[in-house]
Amino acid sequence: QVQLQESGPGLVKPSQTLSLTCTVSGGSITTDLYYWSWVRQPPGKALEWMGATGGDGSINYSPSLKSRTSISRDTSKNQFTLQLRSVTPEDTAVYYCARCTALTIATCSRDYWGRGTQVTVSS
Repeated sequence: QVQLQESGPGLVKPSQTLSLTCTVSGGSITTDLYYWSWVRQPPGKALEWMGATGGDGSINYSPSLKSRTSISRDTSKNQFTLQLRSVTPEDTAVYYCARCTALTIATCSRDYWGRGTQVTVSS
């Protein structure tokens, strides 16, 4: 069965880069059936789709975050990564990785999300 797990530092300083890794087990991120996605939820706010990598290596970003976001993958480790540059306290959120079938949160099955990881932006 497919499982996803986020990892990375829980505290990032303002203006620096937030970096997270999602490790996938039980399925290959190279299959063209899915978009391996990053989603976040700031406190008191809605879930926000950030971007994704497809099985063919394609990359898509939310327009609101595109200028600051980089997503990449390491197929040898079955991992994909998120980098969010120039962070501010508004980027404080729980960050999730998820397997989706399109570029919207509604297509991400509840069974194929990581547990999420809290990232706080603070000096």
